[in-house]
Amino acid sequence: MEFTVGMALVDYIPVICFAIGAVILMRDLYNKMSKGAFALFAGGTIMITIAGALKATWKLLYAAGVCNFEALNNMFFPTQSIGFLLAGVGILAMLVYNQKEDSKLRSVPPVFSGTFVFVGFMVAGLGLIDAILCILAAKLKKPALIAVFVLSFICSLCMGYLSSKDFTEASMNWIAEGVNVVGQGSFLAGAYLLHKNGLAELELK
Repeated sequence: MEFTVGMALVDYIPVICFAIGAVILMRDLYNKMSKGAFALFAGGTIMITIAGALKATWKLLYAAGVCNFEALNNMFFPTQSIGFLLAGVGILAMLVYNQKEDSKLRSVPPVFSGTFVFVGFMVAGLGLIDAILCILAAKLKKPALIAVFVLSFICSLCMGYLSSKDFTEASMNWIAEGVNVVGQGSFLAGAYLLHKNGLAELELK
């Protein structure tokens, strides 16, 4: 695999962008969520961040010639996918359920070793997160922010597609990292602009 240390370090950028964006959203949405919904959203975003950080660390160790720590690479996809699902369910619960009652977390483990279930988790969770953030942008009368979250969603879908490609070549890694930086950078920008435009004070009902 054609990894360089510089390429590995760039891989941390989208992780940091997502983590900052998630923290901004958690702070603004905390008073709108039940304890259960917030636990799902926070836990999911933490899993997503950890998965990304471990994948970047695997790439850095590989590029630096330290070792090929395969476990860090292998756990990325299932951990991140389940994280997106949990975060998506949590933010959906904020709008759908009575927030005076905690939502219940139900775990349905996959019964086969393929990755399709994880793709479904990721798309479903990510779709819920971006769709509801678009709804919040509309409630704040900032429709232009919808385009930001749509861009973030499209870039994330592209990452799903790119993950099926051959990453032994440096060019594919740079393309994937570029798409990921744009996607998570858009997520961070959208979260920050929602915050600046009064998300924390928004009354949902």
